[in-house]
Amino acid sequence: MVRRNNERRAALVDAAIEVLAKDGARGLTFRAVDTEAAVPPGTASNYFANRDDLLTQAGARVYERLQPDDELIARQRAADADVRTYTFLMRELVGRVSAFRSGYLALLELRLEATRRPALRAVLTERVRADIDANVAYHEGSGLPGDATAVRLLYLAFNWLIVEQLTLPDVLSEAERERLVTAAVERIVFP
Repeated sequence: MVRRNNERRAALVDAAIEVLAKDGARGLTFRAVDTEAAVPPGTASNYFANRDDLLTQAGARVYERLQPDDELIARQRAADADVRTYTFLMRELVGRVSAFRSGYLALLELRLEATRRPALRAVLTERVRADIDANVAYHEGSGLPGDATAVRLLYLAFNWLIVEQLTLPDVLSEAERERLVTAAVERIVFP
């Protein structure tokens, strides 16, 4: 029987994200999730039908937690549509995603696991497409310069910049990362 306590389920999914980030997909077991969530043994198995269910819910949860809050969105919409604002938005995005280190590392694990699990691949594909579509729609509605292709190019470039920052942080200094964000905005959006 699958349990319905939504707060407990969210805590277990968050624990699964932490396990994925620390131990990888192979380390993700119900027992490891129970330990990470500090709940009695067997709790996770009461909330998830199987490991695939847990992986899929973890993938969806990472994207939920990466969304900006309403206050940030309101501030962004009120700002001028210029290179300075655009650069600030991109720095905020890179910083927000990088700040959820365990979530992003878990997402990388999930992406690799998705190459072998069609249900997980479907969930992640849907979430990534929705994320890109939302970014394009926000961009087009904001009056910021650039087109959908620019948004997609920045999405791809900054995803790899974040991977670099989280997995090999000594490759680029913070100042270099800042310069690269500025250069990407200036070359892709304001050529």
